[in-house]
Amino acid sequence: MGPDFFGLRRCLAALLATLGMTFSAGAESSHGIAMYDDPALPPDFVSLPYVNPDAPKGGRVVTGNTGGFDSLNPFIQKGTPPWQLGYLTHESLMVRTQDEPFTLYGLLAESVEVPEDRSWVEFTLRPEARFSDGSPVTVADVIWSYETLGTEGHARYRGFWTRVESIEQTGPRSVRLTFTDDDRELALLAGLRPILKKAQWEGKSFANATLEDVPIGSAPYVVADFTPGRYVTLKRNPDYWGKDLPVRRGTNNFDEIRIEFYGDGAVLFEAFKGEALSYLREFNAEKWARDYDFPAVREGRIVKTEVADAKPSGITGYVMNTRRAPFDDIRVRDALIHAFNFEYINDAMTGGRQPRITSYFSNSELGMDHGPAEGRVRDLLSDWQGQIPDGALEGYSLPEGDGSARNRANIRKATALLAEAGYTVQNGVMTAPDGRPLSFEILLRQGATEDQAVIDLYLKALERLGIRARLTTVDDAQYNLRQTEFDFDITQIRRSFSLSPGNEQRLYWGSELADTPGSRNLMGVKSEAIDAMIDAMLAARGREDFTAAVKALDRLLTAGRYVIPTYGFGVGRIAHIAEMKHPDHPPVYGDSVYYLPEVWWYEK
Repeated sequence: MGPDFFGLRRCLAALLATLGMTFSAGAESSHGIAMYDDPALPPDFVSLPYVNPDAPKGGRVVTGNTGGFDSLNPFIQKGTPPWQLGYLTHESLMVRTQDEPFTLYGLLAESVEVPEDRSWVEFTLRPEARFSDGSPVTVADVIWSYETLGTEGHARYRGFWTRVESIEQTGPRSVRLTFTDDDRELALLAGLRPILKKAQWEGKSFANATLEDVPIGSAPYVVADFTPGRYVTLKRNPDYWGKDLPVRRGTNNFDEIRIEFYGDGAVLFEAFKGEALSYLREFNAEKWARDYDFPAVREGRIVKTEVADAKPSGITGYVMNTRRAPFDDIRVRDALIHAFNFEYINDAMTGGRQPRITSYFSNSELGMDHGPAEGRVRDLLSDWQGQIPDGALEGYSLPEGDGSARNRANIRKATALLAEAGYTVQNGVMTAPDGRPLSFEILLRQGATEDQAVIDLYLKALERLGIRARLTTVDDAQYNLRQTEFDFDITQIRRSFSLSPGNEQRLYWGSELADTPGSRNLMGVKSEAIDAMIDAMLAARGREDFTAAVKALDRLLTAGRYVIPTYGFGVGRIAHIAEMKHPDHPPVYGDSVYYLPEVWWYEK
C-alpha cells in the first residue's frame, strides 16, 4: 500500500469530514478492541465484572508516598510529581480492563474503528465528555494532546509519536491516526494516551510547567489542595461527566484521597501503625508475617488482605549500566550475579518466603523454558547465532548458592569470571589490567530501607572478592535526575508486565532509545537480536507466534546478565482500615487493581 493511496485516503477523509461523514475502508466501529480475538464483554455490558456496581460513594482515605514532589504535571520530563495523578486526574480515549490480557473499552471515546491490518485507528468522542471545568472534550483537544505529548512530553510518550504518519479530524467528533509501520498494538496504544485541555496551555510552555500550572483533566478527581513536598488532596468531582458509564460504574468511590509524603519507608510504616494512613501495600513477606501484629491489627481496626495475581513476575533487582566499563563486559556482569548470595539474602530479608525471579516473564506461559530452546523459539534465535549471549540458545539459569553466608562455590566462579576478563587480585584488591582497582557505586533512593539492607549484605560479598563498591543514597529529585541522565553504575530496577507485553518493551530495552535521556532502558542495552524479538512479538497475528517471540525475548534478556534479580511478588499484600471494602473476586491483574483505590469503597 503506497503513499499515493494514503494521500488519496486523507483527501477523501477530509472531504467527507466536511459532510459529517467518515471513510471506513471496510472497518466496523466497536465498543472495544482487543489485541487478539474480540473483547470479552458485549456492547451492552453494565459494569466491569470485578467491581461492585452498587458500591456506595463517600469517605476519606489517606495514603503515603516516600520522598517529596515538586510538580503536579505527570506528563512532562521536568520535576517529580505524585505518581497517582496520572490516572486519578486524567483520562484517555479508552480504558484497559484488568480482567483480560489486553482489551480496551470506550471511555472518552464511545467507539473505536480499525481496518483488518490495523494500519489506522479512528475514535469517536462521546458528546457528553467534559473536562473538570465543565468544558467539552473536543477533537482539537485530542489532536493537540497527541502532538504535544509526542514532542514536548515525557520520553515515554515520544516513541509512539514517531510511528504516527498523520492525525486528522474525520468528523464532528471523530479523529483518525494513521501509522507508519506494521504493528497491531499501535491502535491500542493510541487509545491510552492521556487527553489534556488545549486552551489551558495557550501562551504557556507545557514542557516547563510550574506547580501553579495544574493540568486540567476529565477524570473523577481534581487537585483540591497541596503543599509542595508535603501533601496533595484530591476531591471527587461531584459533576464528573462519566459516572454512569459501564466502565466507571462502581469505581472511584471515595470523596477524598489525600497523599501524604514521608522521608523514608520506616517513617511511613510508623505513620500507618499510628493510623495516620488508611492503607499500605507491603512487598516483603517476612515483614508482613512479623511486623503487622500491632494493636490496630489485633483489635480489628486494620485488616490484612492478600490478593492473588496471575501476571508475569516482571523483573525486580539491581540493573548494571552497560554504557560504562566494566559493565559492558558480560563476564563482569556474570561475576557480580554470582557474588549476589540470593538464598542467604532472601532468608535474611523474607524468611525465604518469596521465590526468586528466574526470568523477566517467569511465573507465566510467556516465561522462557529452561534447557535448550526448541521449536519456534529456537528458529527465532538461530537467525542471530553468534550475536547473542551464551545460554540464550543452549539454556541458562541463575546461579544457586548453598544458603550459607560464605557462598564459596559462587565466589570461586565469580573470581574465575573476573580472571577471564583480565582482572587479578593484588594485595587483596581486585585490579583491572590497567592497574586500577575494580570499584563502582550502587545508587539508591533515600528511604529505600529494604534495598539498603539487601545492598549492605551484598557489599560484604563484594568485599571478599576485593571489589571496592559503595552505596550512595540521594533524595527523590537527585535520584530521578541521575536515572534520567543514566548517571549511575548500578541502581534499583522494577518493571511489571502484563500477559500481553507490547511496545513498552521498546522503551525498556530497545536500541533506538538506549541513549535518549529519560528512556527506561536503564541498562543501556543495544542488541539487534532483542530489537528483532520485539518486532516479531508486535507483528504476531496469533497467540502461538506471540508467545514464542516473548519466550525468545525473555531468553535474550535473562542470558544477557543485565540485572541481578531478587524476589517476586506473586501475592499482593495490602493492609487497610476496616472501613475500606473491596469486591470478593479479583480480576486477572488482581494485585494491581486492588492496590489502587479504584474499586474500593468506604463503609462504616
